[in-house]
Amino acid sequence: MPRRGLILQTRTHWLLLGLALLCSLVLFLYLLECAPQTDGNAPLPGVIGENYGKEYYQALLQEQEEHYQTRATSLKRQIAQLKQELQEMSEKMRSLQERKNVGANGIGYQGNKEQTPSDLLEFLHSQIDKAEVSIGAKLPSEYGVIPFESFTLMKVFQLEMGLTRHPEEKPVRKDKRDELVEVIEAGLEVINNPDEDDEQEEEDSPLGEKMIFNENDFIEGYYRTERDKGTQYELFFKKADLMEYRHVTLFRPFGPLMKVKSEMIDITRSIINIIVPLAERTEAFAQFMQNFSESNFHNYTLIPLNEEFNRGQGLNVGAQAWDKGEVLMFFCDVDIYFSAEFLNSCRLNAEPGKKVFYPVVFSLYNPAIVYASQDVPPPVEQQLVHKKDSGFWRDFGFGMTCQYRSDFLTIGGFDMEVKGWGGEDVHLYRKYLHGDLIVIRTPVPGLFHLWHEKRCADELTPEQYRMCIQSKAMNEASHSHLGMLVFREEIETHLHKQAYRTNSEAVG
Repeated sequence: MPRRGLILQTRTHWLLLGLALLCSLVLFLYLLECAPQTDGNAPLPGVIGENYGKEYYQALLQEQEEHYQTRATSLKRQIAQLKQELQEMSEKMRSLQERKNVGANGIGYQGNKEQTPSDLLEFLHSQIDKAEVSIGAKLPSEYGVIPFESFTLMKVFQLEMGLTRHPEEKPVRKDKRDELVEVIEAGLEVINNPDEDDEQEEEDSPLGEKMIFNENDFIEGYYRTERDKGTQYELFFKKADLMEYRHVTLFRPFGPLMKVKSEMIDITRSIINIIVPLAERTEAFAQFMQNFSESNFHNYTLIPLNEEFNRGQGLNVGAQAWDKGEVLMFFCDVDIYFSAEFLNSCRLNAEPGKKVFYPVVFSLYNPAIVYASQDVPPPVEQQLVHKKDSGFWRDFGFGMTCQYRSDFLTIGGFDMEVKGWGGEDVHLYRKYLHGDLIVIRTPVPGLFHLWHEKRCADELTPEQYRMCIQSKAMNEASHSHLGMLVFREEIETHLHKQAYRTNSEAVG
């Protein structure tokens, strides 16, 4: 310690001595500049006997000035570098802040590295406000609604098939596959990293760890595109050992996905009142009750009516007969086969005062034609497949619907002026389209219309009779099977010619 103190004292002494010499030099230079001009060889005043002239000190001063200029240049260069680094750091901080702001209103990805202007962000949010996401739009007719298409991890259930697409298929186009994968990943990001405004509670696994959802927890999703606004996605997730569903709504306003909401849906206490109007058709009713009993349903109420059959009247009576408050209703027909998973879809897509659910039924063709190559058609359970030759999406039918009783009574129920077959469901559907509730229209995999022979009565109005004949024709068989029936004689003639030619060649 004494040695270190001595060294420090010595350094301090020399530092003070250097500062004194520097001050003396500056004072001397000041005196030199202020001195009167003399002969170059004359001795400077106060420096008797020295041989150094003014040029020497000017050279010394010039040397010092060059040294400090070099030092100043170096410092300027370092300052410029620091400014550049500071600017880069500021830009990074600004970019992070903007990403944070975008994350609060939408979902940002690593691919979105370009800076998003605030006016563009405002425009994207305005697209959500203009789209039919949070509130229903008043539409002129049933043809104005934009239906959803549903999808799972492996399949897409689509309405618009054309001549090449199928009602159920794996997404073949790469852009469609990438789109759905991105949407599912975005939904998982919302659930696993929720914002403060999300309506969901943090849950832990049985081991006390944070519960993380993955793609295997994805149950089903729906999407539809408003071509002038963007694409809406409704996603549902569920852990196998839990009863709650996670619902995420996303919107792509022709740009980044915008999170609309994230919520938890508990359907454990959601009762569904299934209302089925029926007149005669006892065999179909027996089949319906068999399917109903297999699903472990045991509560039945029979309401007899002594009057001419009217489907709308029967559904109205069934809805009004419930006297236990609010309830979710499923208007069904006796020739409908539905799964327990479909009932969950009803619970997830109907909300009192907010949404009504109008699923698109997959209508099966005449099994006698579809399975003509077999001795007998297979059991009903084996006919429930989504194929071109087995059935079609009945997108012109609106009879199957899930809606809450309060919404049904508020809208005025079915029109009692409609008599006989058909028409009452379309009138009710149009009422909702003209109102403010959101109509969820999408094909669902767990809802089938079983084929049955249809009779179009003479008492029907011309419009009802036309609709009945159209439905009858659509129900019978696919285009290819109908073509085989139409050209049956031509096909049989061809087969006879082929057989005759074969026999002739064998004899020859």
